Amino acid sequence: MKKIKIGISACFMHKDPTRAIFKGKTLLYNEESLAHWAMRLGAIAFMIPSVPEGGKTALAEYAEELDGLILHGGADVAPETYGEAPLKEEWKGDRVRDLYEMELFHAFKNIGKPVLGVCRGSQLINVALGGSLYQDIGTQVPDTLNHRDWHIYDQNFHEIEFKSGSYLEKIFGKGKFKANSIHHQALITQPQVQEFTM
Repeated sequence: MKKIKIGISACFMHKDPTRAIFKGKTLLYNEESLAHWAMRLGAIAFMIPSVPEGGKTALAEYAEELDGLILHGGADVAPETYGEAPLKEEWKGDRVRDLYEMELFHAFKNIGKPVLGVCRGSQLINVALGGSLYQDIGTQVPDTLNHRDWHIYDQNFHEIEFKSGSYLEKIFGKGKFKANSIHHQALITQPQVQEFTM
């Protein structure tokens, strides 16, 4: 049986003249456990690099060659991407990565190939479809749970419940589940989209 080929968007470590290695170079990377998760499910995982302006390769070509896309976590989605100014300098996000991932998302979506958004990835999909975000849950949403705790990082868990009749409820069933949270942004307005079914 032929294995499916899954593309994973890259995280960006932008040029830094003070960095000890790869001084002044932009680095692209993936978080290892996400790639390993896709591989444990039987996929061949590929990191999709950014493409140079005026180059001979387009991101849409990756959509043609691969079976699906994972947009994963990392830097904040830039408020500028959903039409706002950052409320704090440290929440300015990564506009360069936003544009790269939105182009990737639309390339896969336009030809009907599946896209999974994990953490930042789900927020980016929401923005790419016209939604917006809370820039910081802790200061913009009263009485909320703590969604980011640097001391325990990805061991910060809280309960979730799937929307009745939703695709995820069909897969996982009814009830309460535990999910981890490392983020401080969240969906505020969501575009009306059709759920994809299998």
